[in-house]
Amino acid sequence: QEQLVESGGGLVQAGGSLRLSCAASGRTDHMAWFRQAPGKEREFVGVITWSGATNYADFARGRFTLSRDKVKNTLYLQMNSLQPEDTAVYYCVASSAYAGRDYATYRYRGQGTQVTVSS
Repeated sequence: QEQLVESGGGLVQAGGSLRLSCAASGRTDHMAWFRQAPGKEREFVGVITWSGATNYADFARGRFTLSRDKVKNTLYLQMNSLQPEDTAVYYCVASSAYAGRDYATYRYRGQGTQVTVSS
C-alpha cells in the first residue's frame, strides 16, 4: 500500500511563499495536489506526470509550481504570492494511471497539511 506524507504547511503572511512536500513510499507515476478550504468543496490545484508534464488550476497557474524528485519519490508544490483565499488543507494524491482533476480516481491519498495565509 502506497503511503503519502505531506509536510511544509504553516502560517504565512499574504504575499509570502511556502513549499509543500509529499513523500511517497514508492514510485508513483502521477501525483497531484488538491485543497479544501473550510466550508468549501475540495478543488484541484495541479498534477504532474512521471514525464514531468504539468497541468494547473487557473488560480494556481503563474503562482504555484509543481516539481518532483524521482529518486526521493517526492512531490513539491512551490506556492508564491499567497493570498488569504489560498488558506486550506492541501492534500497530496497519487496513482499509476493518469487521473487529472478527478480526486476520486486517485488511489493513494495523504492526510493533508494546513496552509494558513494571514492578511
